[in-house]
Amino acid sequence: MNEVFAFGLSGYAVVFATLLFAYVIFGIAGFGTALVASPVLALYVPLAKIVPLLALMDMCAALVNVSRDGRKADWRELRRLVPLMILGSLVGAAILLKTRPESLLLALGLFVTGYALYSLSGLRPNRRFSAATSVPFGSIGGIFSALFGSGGFIYAIYLSGRIQDKESMRITQTTLIGLSTLTRVVLFALAGVYLDSGLLWLALFLAPGMLLGIALGRRITLNMSREQFLKVINVVVLGSGVMVLVRYFS
Repeated sequence: MNEVFAFGLSGYAVVFATLLFAYVIFGIAGFGTALVASPVLALYVPLAKIVPLLALMDMCAALVNVSRDGRKADWRELRRLVPLMILGSLVGAAILLKTRPESLLLALGLFVTGYALYSLSGLRPNRRFSAATSVPFGSIGGIFSALFGSGGFIYAIYLSGRIQDKESMRITQTTLIGLSTLTRVVLFALAGVYLDSGLLWLALFLAPGMLLGIALGRRITLNMSREQFLKVINVVVLGSGVMVLVRYFS
């Protein structure tokens, strides 16, 4: 095996358990894999392999969820968000080529962390976002997906203020992440990243943990109230915001 498998059986067990937990979160929230998995994976897997590995596995997880529950997705919201996500991704790619985008991390981290704390405080009024807010949320989510591979929590904030049914929100979020990661997987494939057989073998060996995790996450979601579901979403959003701030200051 190559450098991806430089860890032994105990290391593989830790990575497998981490991916299992990460995909339980993904099964519940429709995003958040990188938040949970990346810090542990970085101890065992070369950093350059982590993003393409998680992109490939997120795409497969989203495909499994959409094939099972795709009829529950809110396709009106998807029709609003997907073109904006694509446009934002193009803008993000242009920013990445022309500037140093790290300064944007601070604004993103402060906004996301502040919003999550506000939502968890119970002070947020019970009102819905207007359809027009899809423009900033969709485009900004696309921009940050292109810049940093992190846009899921932006979509989650928008969808939590638009969709009342928790299952519809979960599968709509998952569909967005699936489309976003598909773009990254295609780019990595064109760049030859997936010619690394060790990376593909690692994804294959971790796939059972991914499948079990999303199945457990789905079952947990079905037994939650909407209030409990939104609290989990906001906790994951808060964790994402904190990780963005840590990334900026480090």
